[in-house]
Amino acid sequence: MEAQSPEQRSAIVVFDGVCALCNGWVDFLIARDRRERYRFAAMQTPAGRRLLAAHGLDPDDPVSFLLLDEAGAHTDTDAIMRVLAGLGGAWRLAAAGRIVPRDLRNLLYRYFARHRYRWFGRHDACHMPSPAEAHRFIED
Repeated sequence: MEAQSPEQRSAIVVFDGVCALCNGWVDFLIARDRRERYRFAAMQTPAGRRLLAAHGLDPDDPVSFLLLDEAGAHTDTDAIMRVLAGLGGAWRLAAAGRIVPRDLRNLLYRYFARHRYRWFGRHDACHMPSPAEAHRFIED
């Protein structure tokens, strides 16, 4: 069996690149993901659009972010909990959120997602990674 490169082992987070809250989420992950497990694709980039469409999400009406990892594709609160748990350490406790029924968790998530621009703001352009972060972003 051929060894996988770090890029092949990386999980991909597809996020809304113009959402202020979503950009804060990416900054949060970059600051805590010391193993560089996660790579990122803004929904507005060709790569982000392709990944959303390939997993049944409308790239023109993004209501969720998408996590692609070794176990498959995840959205909504399942994706949030998997991303946090993937950071390791105490963040693994995020998986305890599964005690709340998925339908209720996702109802709350969708409510926040629908109001994210109004409550947290919107940028005119996608997140611009620093030169040190650029290798973690997928654009085309």
